[in-house]
Parts: sequence; structure tokens; C-alpha cells
Amino acid sequence: MKSIWVINGPNLNLLGFREPGIYGSLSLQAIEDNLRKQADLAGIGITFFQSNHEGAIIDRIHEAIGLADGILLNPGALTHYSYAVRDAISSARIPTVEVHLSNIHAREEFRHTSVIAPVAVGQIAGFGAVSYTLGLSALLQVLDDQEG
Repeated sequence: MKSIWVINGPNLNLLGFREPGIYGSLSLQAIEDNLRKQADLAGIGITFFQSNHEGAIIDRIHEAIGLADGILLNPGALTHYSYAVRDAISSARIPTVEVHLSNIHAREEFRHTSVIAPVAVGQIAGFGAVSYTLGLSALLQVLDDQEG
């Protein structure tokens, strides 16, 4: 059975409360529940992790080596400056899809750059909570293509 690890970065634990006009009204738990249903239908295993600490996110990526077939990653603000998270993704060699609830390219200038995108297999942004379900679908397609 394929195993997908969903990793969420800083402040995503506040979803549903934090700026709902930008990030939507769903909680992180509700997003995880939706992904769990999608994973069950696809017959894959899925695990979830969220941290407000860069080092914990890096440790989790390292733990995924040899255990996860793919990573769905919303690095939050770490997207724009964490070369350490970028290097962890690159070093782990696990197909990773970067997701964002908001369209980072239509927001403040500092959000337009992702240091993660060059080492991810793709990026999905701007579709609210659906970004996660689209990201999971895309990641599963990448994994299927690798097998075929």
C-alpha cells in the first residue's frame, strides 16, 4: 500500500480562525478528514503532521525516508525562505507536491518566490482547501507514472 505523508508548516494549525478571507473557514482537521476520505477511496495510507517549528518539519521529512512514497507539503511561510526545508526535500528524494491554500503569486511580493518549488514535482496554489485534494491527486498520478 502506498504511503503519503502530509506535512504542514507554521500557523496552519490556526486554519478556520486565521484570516478566513484568505485561507478559508475550514480547520486543518477538516482538511485532513477530507484527505483521509480521498486516501481511503484510493486505497493508500496517509499520515498527517503539523509544526510551527522549522527543525521539526525537517526532522519529519528525514523520518519519511524509506517510509513515505510521497509527501504533500504546505510549508506555510517557510516556503519563501527556508533553504533548510528545501534541502531536506531535495535530500530525501521523495516525490513532493507543494500546496498552498491562497494564490501566493497574487499576494504580497515576498510571497511570490518559493524556494521549495524547484525541488518539488509540482506546486498547486490558490484553490483553498481543494489545493490539498488536487495535490494528492497529482502526487498519486506522479507515483503511478513512476511505476508504469
